[in-house]
Order: sequence, then C-alpha cells, then structure tokens
Amino acid sequence: MSTSLSRRRFLGASALSTAAALGLTTISTGSAAARSSDFSPAVVVGTGYGAAVTALRLGEAGIPTVMLEMGRLWDTPGADGTIFPGMIRPDERSTWFKTRTEAPLSTFLWLDLVNRDIEPYAGVLDRVHHGDMSVYLGRGVGGGSLVNGAMAVVPKRSYFEEILPEVDADEMYRTYFPRANAALGTNHVDRRWFRTAESYRYARVSAAHAERAGLSTAFVPSVYDFGYMEREEAELVPRSALASEVIYGNNHGKRSLDQTYLAAALGTGNVTIHALHEVRDIVPQSDGYLLTVREIDEHGTVLATKRIGTRHLFLGAGSLGSTELLVRARDTGALPGLGEEVGQGWGPNGNVMLGRANHIWDPTGAIASCMPAMGIDAWDDPRHPVFAEIAPVPAGLETWASVYLAITRNPERGHFSYDPGTDSARLHWDSAQGRPSIDAARRLFDRVNHANGTVYRHDLFGDTRAFEDRFTYHPLGGLVLGRATDAYGRVRGHRNLYVNDGALIPGSTGVNPFVTITALAERNVERILAEDIR
Repeated sequence: MSTSLSRRRFLGASALSTAAALGLTTISTGSAAARSSDFSPAVVVGTGYGAAVTALRLGEAGIPTVMLEMGRLWDTPGADGTIFPGMIRPDERSTWFKTRTEAPLSTFLWLDLVNRDIEPYAGVLDRVHHGDMSVYLGRGVGGGSLVNGAMAVVPKRSYFEEILPEVDADEMYRTYFPRANAALGTNHVDRRWFRTAESYRYARVSAAHAERAGLSTAFVPSVYDFGYMEREEAELVPRSALASEVIYGNNHGKRSLDQTYLAAALGTGNVTIHALHEVRDIVPQSDGYLLTVREIDEHGTVLATKRIGTRHLFLGAGSLGSTELLVRARDTGALPGLGEEVGQGWGPNGNVMLGRANHIWDPTGAIASCMPAMGIDAWDDPRHPVFAEIAPVPAGLETWASVYLAITRNPERGHFSYDPGTDSARLHWDSAQGRPSIDAARRLFDRVNHANGTVYRHDLFGDTRAFEDRFTYHPLGGLVLGRATDAYGRVRGHRNLYVNDGALIPGSTGVNPFVTITALAERNVERILAEDIR
C-alpha cells in the first residue's frame, strides 16, 4: 500500500471515529465539511462497493463529492460494549425497522430457536420481501460489506466474458480485478493452519464428502483477516468470526468498506458522507439533477426533507436501490426518456441454500468460523454448473449438519415495475423461476449424499423443504450494462447520470459478486473521469 493511500485511510478512519464519538450523521474531514449543503459537483447515492469506489476516485481527482447513505454509521458500541450483536442473541441493532429478526436459517429441528422479537430500529441487516423472493441488504455506511461472509471470489473468465461481452476481459483480469483485490485487502487462509483448525472442522468434513463423490473443492480468498482469525482460535484476541458474528456485522477482523475504500475516500478531503439520508426522487435541472432526500433518526422519525443539487449523479445504491430510483423516475415522468430496459435483467445469482445431516462419526465442531474459506467447485459441469459455499452453522454447539449456499447458473430473469400505491418498485419473480437453481443444486448434492450415505435436512427453513431459494444475498441487475446504460454505466438519454454498482450485472456472476462489482466500478469511473468530468 502506498504511503499516500495509507495516510488517506488513517485520516478517513479518524473522521469516522470522531463522527461516531460525537453522534454525528455527517462524516468528513475538515476541508470537506465547510462546503455547501445544498449543492455538490458530484453526488454518490449509497456507500456499498460500487459507490465506495466511485467516491474514492472522484475524491482523488479533486472533485467535491457527497455520499448519501440511508443506514447509520456503525462505529459506536452499544450497552453491551459491542458495535454489532451476534447471531445467537440478536437485538434491535440486527434488523432494519422490523419487530422480529429474519435469519436465513429460521428453525432447527423445526423449533423456532433462531429468531427473536426486537424493537424497530435502524439495524444493520434488511430483508426486503417481494412475493416469492426476498433480498438481504446491508444498511449502514459500508452497505453489504458490513453483513456478508467476506468471500472475495473472482469469476471464471469464460463466464465473465459471457455475461458482460461489452467489457474487455483482458483489462479486467490484468488491471481491475487486481486493483480491486488490493484495495479491498483480500487475503488467503494458511492451508497448513486450516488442516488442523477446529473452527474449520465443518469445512473439512464437507470437503471429504465432496471428494468421495468425485467433486473438487477450492479455497476462497477473503476480506476477513485470516491472521486475526488464527489468533482468535488461539484465544489471543477477542473473537468475532469464531463468536457467531457475520450476518449482523463483525466486531473484529473484517475489512469492511468503512476500513478500506470509504476511509481512503474521506481521507482525500473531498468526500462527505451523510448517514441516515434516503434519496427519494430525482428530477433534472438545466445543469444537472435535484434530489429529494429524507433524513431520519435511528428510530425512523423523519427529521427533515432536503433538496440537494448536483452536476454529476452516480447511483450506487445497489441492485434494488438504484433500480427503484430510476423505475420511479421513469414511470412518474420525473426523468422522461428512460427506456424499457430500466428495471430489466434482474437475478438472484442462482442462490439456493440447503443442509445435509451427517453421521454421528462426522462431527462438524461446536466452534465454527463464520467466514467460509472453501467451496465445492462444479462450475465446469456442462449441464448443471454449481459453485457451493461451504457455510457454517454457528450455533455454538455440535449439530452434525453441513450447510451450503449454492450459486447456480440460472437463465431466468425478473423485472421491476412501479407501484404508485406504495411509491416503490416491485420485483416480479415467480417461484417457478427458481426451479433451474434447485435442480442444479439437487443434482450436485444427490451425488454427495449417495457417496456418503447421508440425507438432506428438512428442518431448517420453517417448513419441510430441503432447498431454500426464496431469498438471495446476491441481488444483481435491473440496470444492465450495455442496455439501460452504455458500456461504462452512463444512463441512456440523460447526461451526467451514471450507475456504478451491482445493478449493472445481468443477474449472475457464478460466484460471490462483490469483487466483480468493485472491479467493474473501478473500470467505469476511470473512463468517466477521463471523458466526462473536467
């Protein structure tokens, strides 16, 4: 890491800490804070992967930039001394304005032992329901990086070329994927340690079962600090990955965006983040765009409605957020000229979750690292390609259960339409569209069960189903590159309006998508800075 980047990250981290200590929702260094609050040359909506890349590169180029984030800043300990709650005893910090948590594994032995009643609060994880599909989203400064499993996977090049033919794959694999991984702080598990680590017993059991079925496994890079994890297991540092922390945030170890890209962006002195600020509407002006922004507190009370103008508007609110803004703007007439491709090409990255019941002589361990480090790689199967994350069951006790999040190649796509009654975009995805994903996962794990004499678990998802495809952690598409936008995320028909997040990717990457989103954003903003912003 360069000295200048290290210094920017230090300055940005200091600004985040200061804002948290003072209870501020505006985060900046001194030079950025003095600028006008009702206009900024550039505005970035969101603080997730694409948004964070965009803000850093704008800030480095000397462009005053405002970021608008609907979630809160997560940098202040609660009454229990931790910033984030664990999965075993979640509290109101866990969930975005709901009265009960909604974890993906909702039951165990058909007993409701997982979820808890809570008070409505601006929690870190949201589950947005759209009929037959619900979508998990991170809410806070750092977006999805706060709540994901940190698996930093680059897609198979052949599949990348297929899903994004407009993009030069040579450039991506030579320049932008390495750039993204370096900035994200990607690292690799020590395989010698992995072979004996008690916290990865569950992964070794699944790997052995896959091998008996003639399947291959692959180690997966991570943005969780594996060196820290080794010290966790040795009980030298406070535990996080080994303390049932992941979907509601990690108190230690994870290199989330507030520690990497966003800290560096703030450190340029040109970037300001406004937390608990939700963009509702976009209208054109003669010299750019005017945003209607709703400011709330942590309990959902609306404190103010603001108008913020900008010359260059970058949407980085994710597949659901960015798509909703443009679908609403098109169908209310606020942004005339947006085409039919807006709202199309959405997919859940072929996500399917499932569990297997192991024999009593195959314990998976009472301590399970919540950061997956291995997957079953059957993506080269010509008929049913699957990449299956070997996931933990962080119950704090022995379960003899193997759980997987399978990523499948599903050609089905959903779309969004505007609902004037709720003033929101509604996702149209039918349960039948998930059938190709279930079929692919079943084909793979039937082999594993047959080779090992094991069976599926039917007690994990609130009913008797073995395969859960009614949610996704990997929403992609809605504003597809080369269709709703040009080949660099410029929205067709509207000058200086850009999309630079997962909405650009047509429904699938074949792996966990955040490295792809980050690298694509690096590519896009580099071209936009060179050609559009003077």
